[in-house]
Amino acid sequence: MEQKSSQIMKTSTLSIVQIALMIALTTVVTMTIRIPTYTGYTHLGDSMIFLAVILFGRKKAIVSAGLGMCLADILSGYLVWAPFTLVIKASMALIAGTIAYRGDYNGDNMINNIFAFIIAGIWMILAYYFAGAIITRFVLAQNATFAQSLVLSLKDIPANFVEVAVGIILAVPLGKMIKKSGYRI
Repeated sequence: MEQKSSQIMKTSTLSIVQIALMIALTTVVTMTIRIPTYTGYTHLGDSMIFLAVILFGRKKAIVSAGLGMCLADILSGYLVWAPFTLVIKASMALIAGTIAYRGDYNGDNMINNIFAFIIAGIWMILAYYFAGAIITRFVLAQNATFAQSLVLSLKDIPANFVEVAVGIILAVPLGKMIKKSGYRI
């Protein structure tokens, strides 16, 4: 009995450490290289979301993606984006993890992972498009109509597309190398 509760504690502690590590990595990578866009910025942080999905699965990736990206927004002075980012990036990890670990897949199939990340990336681009329109309408250009805000928000789509593409390009081979090495964080 004591051995079983000790095993549960070790697993639980390991999970906390893994999530905390990915929150920190996601925040730091997101804040390291930032390119300003119309209403926000583009970054390399999506690669850490996808890497968390590959290495740790859906649940840990959801927490680390939402909190890591939200923290980056708060620390970078984009507080108005933080609530949107928390939901959008956590949902992005949920979508990617659900597809990457569906059926017999275990986050190990590169083609399935790429598919998962593309679908999750499409979600992120669309969600940020609407979030950008909301922020434009109610914060940046309060005299604009919502229709005008939707048009203005189109400016960020190319940057978000690049953000997802670069995230996939970085995470897929990195995740494959880490898993192949047998090294587990």
